[in-house]
Amino acid sequence: MLKLQIKRMKILQKSLVLLSQLSILRGFRVISAEMSCSATKKFPSSIRKFGYAFNSDGKLCQLDPISGDLTDKPFEFNVSPDPTYNQKRYEALGELITPYVYELLINDLNLKKLEVPEGQTPSSFIFASEDALSNPDKLIVLIHGSGVVRAGQWARSLIINDNIQSGTQIPYIEQAMANGYGILVLNTNDNTRVIDGKVVPIKESSNALEHASWVWKNYVMKATAKKIAVVAHSYGGVCAVELANSFFEDFSARVFAIALTDSVHSMKFRHLRPEVQKYLYKVGRNWVSSAEPLDKILEDDPKSDITAVSAGHKKHEMTSWSCKDSLFKYLQECYQH
Repeated sequence: MLKLQIKRMKILQKSLVLLSQLSILRGFRVISAEMSCSATKKFPSSIRKFGYAFNSDGKLCQLDPISGDLTDKPFEFNVSPDPTYNQKRYEALGELITPYVYELLINDLNLKKLEVPEGQTPSSFIFASEDALSNPDKLIVLIHGSGVVRAGQWARSLIINDNIQSGTQIPYIEQAMANGYGILVLNTNDNTRVIDGKVVPIKESSNALEHASWVWKNYVMKATAKKIAVVAHSYGGVCAVELANSFFEDFSARVFAIALTDSVHSMKFRHLRPEVQKYLYKVGRNWVSSAEPLDKILEDDPKSDITAVSAGHKKHEMTSWSCKDSLFKYLQECYQH
């Protein structure tokens, strides 16, 4: 009996030790989690402070930690064994890409901001060339997709992991300028502001469709251009189709081409009025992600959708860059038609 009690006492002691160890381990885990969470809130305030800069080819590369010189080493995602930290760090860096691209649009391309809506607080904005509203000949309207991208971007992931050329709308803007277009760059994902610690929706720009509609009604319809081209990527294609449906009279009179890159508009297309469907089929083309050669026709049925051709690339984010030259050739052909 005594031996049994001693055995039980030993088991109890071991259990208490184990519980104590587990408690300490949990404490370390909580502290570790708190430290990780805290660290994600204290990322650098500039791209250079992250240890990166863009080289002359527009590629994001690492800075040498000692000399500060730009190296040829690309962006590194996995810098910590904590995947949550790595993702938060990537997102924090991504947020700095937005003002960087804005600066390129203003300083390198001489675009200016136009308020959306005008004279309201809070408000969003778009970018416009000097002749966007006064060009008597032609105007091009650029619409990005959904998600984190803002005006001037096609894909943030490409800007970080590939280069400025493939990830931004800058090559499109430069080509449009060379071709004599006035330019409007929409900002359909800029929908809120933080005021007194609260997220406040921007009136008449609280979502992508509202933003695009306000811009069309208040800027595009007042523009003097006789001919208009619309270029849109991914969900931007939904915006383009909805604009055509809502402002059909203006679209059918002036929009000579709607060029889409891997657009997701197809379900909306099927619910449009027959005259709108017919018009969109006539002026529209969608370069979709595909392993097929560039421009190979993949779908061509006026009753179901606009013509779909291969963008010459399998990756969704790369379609705008992959088909750029072909897309501008299409715009020129439509313009001359």
